[in-house]
Amino acid sequence: MHSDPVVFVIDDDQQVREAIQLLMESIGLKVASFASAQEYLDQFNTQDHGCLILDVRMASMSGLELQARLAAEESHPPIVIITGHGDVQMAVKAIQAGAVDFLEKPFNDQALLDSVHHAIEKDLSQRGEALKLADIRTRLKRLTPREREVLDLVIAGQRNKVIAIDLGVSQSTIEAHRAKVMEKMEAATLSDLMRMMLILELR
Repeated sequence: MHSDPVVFVIDDDQQVREAIQLLMESIGLKVASFASAQEYLDQFNTQDHGCLILDVRMASMSGLELQARLAAEESHPPIVIITGHGDVQMAVKAIQAGAVDFLEKPFNDQALLDSVHHAIEKDLSQRGEALKLADIRTRLKRLTPREREVLDLVIAGQRNKVIAIDLGVSQSTIEAHRAKVMEKMEAATLSDLMRMMLILELR
């Protein structure tokens, strides 16, 4: 997460790859280029961050097929599609499947740079959310089964007295469990606790 973002260029046209690499390096971005989708997949790592510049029409595996493969992974860098005039419908499908942008060849250099910056910003945001989610899940694992049971009832809006009756224990026992839940979840208020659980539910 703390390494520099990388622009992964995947296009079977060597001239296009070289031109994009020069453009990206001219503004200080790191670049890794690949002549095929499979070549990229062979070194793919879910920890990579930055963005993909992906040609739609390639031999063996198309850009759309690569996009579908990546969608099955835990995470992958956002995708910017580059396409020829005849591939616009395919590019639209890629956008519908989650690509950040698509540009027709020959594309304007500044338009491509703008798309890449937008994709990298999106990647940083997504990965920040992923870290937040992982942190909440780690906190949840600290809870005992009974504490998790109390947490679920608290989030459902039940008062301590009602929870105590439902679980067949004293109210003071529930208050002790609830205090432990707040401590282990690192929640200062009930609102903090509910916000964490809402993030999990939305994901």
